[in-house]
Amino acid sequence: MEKSGQLWGGRFTSGPHEIFAEFNDSFRFDQRLFAADVRSSVAHANGLADAGVISREECDAIIGGLSQMIVDSENQANYFESNAEDVHSFIEGRLIDIIGDAGRKLHTGRSRNDQVATAFRLWLRGEIDDIDSLIRELQAAILDSANGYSDAVIPGYTHLQRAQPVLFAHWCLAYFEMFKRDRERLADCRKRLNIMPLGSGALAGTGYPIDRSAVAAELGFEGITANSLDGVSDRDFAVEFASVCSLLMVHLSRLAEDLIIYCSQEFGFITLSDSVSSGSSLMPQKKNPDALELLRGKAGRVIGHNVGLLTMIKGLPLAYNKDMQEDKEAVFDCVDTVSISLKAAAIVIENLVVNEDVSNDAATHGYLNATELADYLVKKGVPFRTAHETVGKAVLFAIDENKELNELSLDELRQFSDQIDDDVFDALSLEATLASKSAVGGTSPKRVAESLENARNYPTAA
Repeated sequence: MEKSGQLWGGRFTSGPHEIFAEFNDSFRFDQRLFAADVRSSVAHANGLADAGVISREECDAIIGGLSQMIVDSENQANYFESNAEDVHSFIEGRLIDIIGDAGRKLHTGRSRNDQVATAFRLWLRGEIDDIDSLIRELQAAILDSANGYSDAVIPGYTHLQRAQPVLFAHWCLAYFEMFKRDRERLADCRKRLNIMPLGSGALAGTGYPIDRSAVAAELGFEGITANSLDGVSDRDFAVEFASVCSLLMVHLSRLAEDLIIYCSQEFGFITLSDSVSSGSSLMPQKKNPDALELLRGKAGRVIGHNVGLLTMIKGLPLAYNKDMQEDKEAVFDCVDTVSISLKAAAIVIENLVVNEDVSNDAATHGYLNATELADYLVKKGVPFRTAHETVGKAVLFAIDENKELNELSLDELRQFSDQIDDDVFDALSLEATLASKSAVGGTSPKRVAESLENARNYPTAA
């Protein structure tokens, strides 16, 4: 194990207690920022050279050493075996080992406070882009399923009671819209994250004439922080990211809950693939929707990280405080949990089977066309509230007769309103019920086909 020096030992006459060192050190998890920190360090070295703080030869040596570290990290299995305090001291220690005293000049004009904030933003920016791609893949799976079962109908529910029939594709598109908003929120979060704090120093700024805007441009940031105190202490981007992830996981959880219900024997609308299900250690007949249940459960994990981050920063005085070290593990786990959840959800959707006979049959039972009968009467000149009451009485009668509304005879229907004629049965058919919902955003086959086309043409970038 390599012994890496601390970056702050000069003022101290003894080393830290071993328990405090374990409590304080973050290298075991923040080494994930290695590549981002190296990239930031290259840009900082260029900024120092451009400002005349270090020579171009020293800058080239620093960049060469940093580049060598990237190569070594990719080719040496035990490269990160170290007792370094954090990834930043690890990089500096390794750089000095490679190029000597020139490596000691890299930290000129910066603090770990603005260094870590910059590396964290760089790393998270890339992860946001990856998560956006995973959401797009899930959306593609949803659209493929909608297209594959374009004629399937399921009951729509309110209060988990059968309400009105909807196309299965319409149900799919509801989740497409949720995930579209998630992508838009991610893109919006990325804009605020993509501001560079490097050059804020520990809290008061840097005393060297470094062109912060040039460094930001090299790193792909859209701007620089306007206040050094805020630059090193801001973790809004971490909280905002966790918040976006929380809502994304809520949408995945709702999707999972719907499918858990739909695949139950009581519903039987869908069948899950064996590849995302498990069995019982005791009951041989069981096929459990474990992937979906994990999606539902992991939502609470991410929501917890969001609450934890908010609680961590709520009482911090300006500027940097060690409490902020707690931001990394929360955000790292949000990234990991959201990423695997999106992949799992896509696999579920890609492999599910809609049992159209079962779902279509369910959509024609339970008086789901009652609203159509009320609308039919309204079109005959009956006030809606009167029509609503009339149809309610007709439903009670149909329940007593153990019939659906469209199974009642014309005479039976006419006892509730003399406005009812032979054309009522066309109005109460499943096809007419669906087709009547023709306003934009409705479940009519025409509108759903338009929505599917619009979804397929939705930009690949949010």
